[in-house]
Amino acid sequence: MISVFTAFLADIGYLLDLLVQVVLRFGAIVKRRALILEQLWQAGIKVVHVVLLVGVFIGMIVSLQTGLELARFGQQDQIGTIVAISMCREMGPFITATILAATVGSALAAEIGTMAVSEELSALEVMSIDRIALLVMPRVIALAIMCPLLTVLCDAVGIVGGGFVADSQLNVGLSLYWDSVIDALQDTNFFLELPKDVYSGLFKSFCFGAIVAVISCGAGLRATAGALGVGNATRKAVRDSIIAIIVANYFMSWLFFQA
Repeated sequence: MISVFTAFLADIGYLLDLLVQVVLRFGAIVKRRALILEQLWQAGIKVVHVVLLVGVFIGMIVSLQTGLELARFGQQDQIGTIVAISMCREMGPFITATILAATVGSALAAEIGTMAVSEELSALEVMSIDRIALLVMPRVIALAIMCPLLTVLCDAVGIVGGGFVADSQLNVGLSLYWDSVIDALQDTNFFLELPKDVYSGLFKSFCFGAIVAVISCGAGLRATAGALGVGNATRKAVRDSIIAIIVANYFMSWLFFQA
């Protein structure tokens, strides 16, 4: 038991150190801009269709389940508010980050893990090439940028999907639905008159993207024992990323809405 706890603390320490090393190399962003652009493509454009598909059905599910309960109390007109707030505050960031962990995170761990077991990382070290600046920093920046952008798409299509269900199955007119959505997403006390729910969700997604990238790259860098090690690194990257997203989501939600 003690050895497991010690290993857990060692993993946390390694990942925190890796994150610090990435931050210290932000000065090389211009030099590595081509790699960052490539990772933006890999981490964003190639998974847009997955985010859109999952996002629209998540919005439909939220609308259907909450609408059925609200109908019992004659409050169907609140469906738009609930769908908009739940998508922007929680569901959009969480679903997007989970998709990135399962798709992009696993690919990052497998790619870097293959380089580790084939001794390509050792070759980079021998040639005095900074592997953190070359391999990790561009990927962390790319996911930290793309996760909020994909979250906006997920929120939008989720709200649209919720409107479709509200109109077709819950007898809530689209005009009433969109009026409640607009009311929920307006707040003159914040920038661009958007509520705290939107900004908290975008901040969460930014952190989630960085978390997925750091954990996945860290798992790949420590891969050993050939193909089996690469498989274990990929599994560890996805598992740890999703766990970290859930834990971080709780504490950030507490910070924004309870503190």
